[in-house]
Amino acid sequence: MRRWLALSAVAFLATIGWLALRDILRGYWSTHGAHVDRFTLHSKSLHRKLDEVLVTPRGGGSGRPLLVFLHGRSSPPDSNLSDPFFKSLKALGDRAPDVLFANGGDHSYFHNRADGPWGSSILGEAIPAAIKRSGADPRHVAIGGISMGGFGALDLGRLAPHRFCAVGGHSAAMWFRGADTPVGAFDDAADFEGNDVLGFARSRSPYRAPVWLDVGTEDPFLQADTALAHELRADGARVTFHVWPGKHGSSYWHRHIGQYLRFYASACG
Repeated sequence: MRRWLALSAVAFLATIGWLALRDILRGYWSTHGAHVDRFTLHSKSLHRKLDEVLVTPRGGGSGRPLLVFLHGRSSPPDSNLSDPFFKSLKALGDRAPDVLFANGGDHSYFHNRADGPWGSSILGEAIPAAIKRSGADPRHVAIGGISMGGFGALDLGRLAPHRFCAVGGHSAAMWFRGADTPVGAFDDAADFEGNDVLGFARSRSPYRAPVWLDVGTEDPFLQADTALAHELRADGARVTFHVWPGKHGSSYWHRHIGQYLRFYASACG
């Protein structure tokens, strides 16, 4: 009996140790009570399987707002899972949103293009799937993202202004002209012009919801993001804009994730 108990204890500790090691390798020590749901979205519009990550706070996801958070180029959806994220989510308590880390492939920039309707898939497939799985409130959906995902969030917020209660671009990939964009960001000049967020902002603000923009002092998108904030403010949009010390990288975003989450929670609460 003692031998069986000892072996059971060893097996239990080994399992706990493996789970802890697994999470550390994924970039965090603890979820602080949040549940991480990794699921596969069978996208009919894109004709492919997409790995999605849905986080529900401690206490369950039913009735909470949903934050759709879009990743950067060449990064997986779970690249934004971190200790600062889980700690900040816990700190919000009952105000914490469910969070969908949606999959945009390697460099889709989350817009409809030649290789598939990536933007339409987020709106028509990923968001409904996350709401169904979490029980989130479909009337309170926010969208934000970093770098490539920041561009995607701002573009989708422009295209579906009535869909979102808040829109955020964190170090958003933004350009003054198509010639400045990296290879793969857009199919051609016409594709850029059809999704030129800064260009559309020059004519009038496309956003009804509060908008958050932030960028680092050493970020290559500093000038374009600053120009976007000024254009939106001139159009009367409700814009929060921050320029903080830092570069274009995860250390900057992890440092400010708590402020991002508080913005979305306040705007959509």
